Amino acid sequence: MEGATGTGADTVGETPAAGGATRSRGQAFEVSVVMPCLNEEDSVGVCVRKALAGLAAAGAVGEVVVVDNGSTDRSAELAQEAGARVVHETRRGYGNAYLAGFAAARGRLIVMGDADDSYDFSDLSALLAPLRAGRADYVLGSRFAGKILPGAMPWLHRYVGNPVLTGILNRLFDVRSSDAHSGMRAFSREAYLRMRLRCEGMELASELVIAAGRAGLRIEEVPITYHPRVGDSKLHSLRDGWRHLRFMLLLAPRYLFVLPGLVLLALGLVGQAVLLPGSLDLGFHRLDLHFSILFALLALLGWQLVLLGVCADVHNHAVGWQERRRWPLPLIHRVFTLERGLAFGAGLFTVGFVVDVVVLVRWLANDLGPLNEMRPALLAMTLMVLGAQTAFGSFFLRLLTAGPSGGHQRAAARPAMRAPGDPPGGAPLVGMHYETQEHPAEAVGF
Repeated sequence: MEGATGTGADTVGETPAAGGATRSRGQAFEVSVVMPCLNEEDSVGVCVRKALAGLAAAGAVGEVVVVDNGSTDRSAELAQEAGARVVHETRRGYGNAYLAGFAAARGRLIVMGDADDSYDFSDLSALLAPLRAGRADYVLGSRFAGKILPGAMPWLHRYVGNPVLTGILNRLFDVRSSDAHSGMRAFSREAYLRMRLRCEGMELASELVIAAGRAGLRIEEVPITYHPRVGDSKLHSLRDGWRHLRFMLLLAPRYLFVLPGLVLLALGLVGQAVLLPGSLDLGFHRLDLHFSILFALLALLGWQLVLLGVCADVHNHAVGWQERRRWPLPLIHRVFTLERGLAFGAGLFTVGFVVDVVVLVRWLANDLGPLNEMRPALLAMTLMVLGAQTAFGSFFLRLLTAGPSGGHQRAAARPAMRAPGDPPGGAPLVGMHYETQEHPAEAVGF
């Protein structure tokens, strides 16, 4: 076995194909078909032969790269015998396997698909046509726009899981996809480099669509047929679904933090203002002091969410996961400075403190007797806590954006992208590594 080039030779090895790469000596590859593989001895050979036939039918000079992800059966041997070049990635994970394969691929165009015979590699022409014609940089094979054969997809995945996750992804990231988690896609090498992929697990399926949209790639969908897989599925519905949802939410602080926070903040402040003069009779129910307390808590929670969202947005930009901001984040970042945050926080605190002093004076004037001033006191405490949150949050945001020295502190994700010869694997979203001018190779976790 030969070690792959680059520093990743300890985890990635390469076994030459038995003779299946469809090119003559000195001829460059146009297409690389990449398949991850973990104990797929019953199907991987069939998939490799179909892919080679598909390359020939499409008139493409190409290769098939099978990434063995620690198989304990004869998968790697059978893939090589069928004509694939086998790359060994010892770090487990759907994303790790694919990223190792993309890095090892030598074609100008890259096709990806699973080695369980659920995708028909013998028909690659439709997937390659938009790339060859220059209409698209990224092509997604849509099972929902095509045909899903009986037994190929569980009912829960077909009618709940995939549609819901695809809908959430489309909404959060302004993309239009009918099947965001399809396993069959194709893209150019330039598009692959621009996407800067790094997810190590199943989240890569979501990242591929998000990154394509983020990079401004021209995306086109083509209908495909989805077949029943050979062997047992390695998907875990709830766990993998949650991982996709978690990944999408962490990349969308506007929806996870900022917008819900603004709604709660507005509801809390308006509710307190309405109840400040006294209780409110709705006819069917009377809103009294208990609702004033509830509105105070909503305002505090809302503002805390907004601050968390701004900080999360700064972090995502610093480590290269997010490049485009949407309202109201651009306005917040444009207006915000540490000094303005401190002044605004001090102003809120002062107003609340003055209201509390007025309540105290009234109490003293009443000879420390009974006093019905709970609503003004609640409003005062709310404003004081909001002011303190703003001031301390401003200091924390300053650390994230400029550092304590006041100079601009740049953070670069490591690795930003993978190119041939780079070691596989990348910085995960949780426990992500990044480098700054002052603290190289620090690790930040959510």
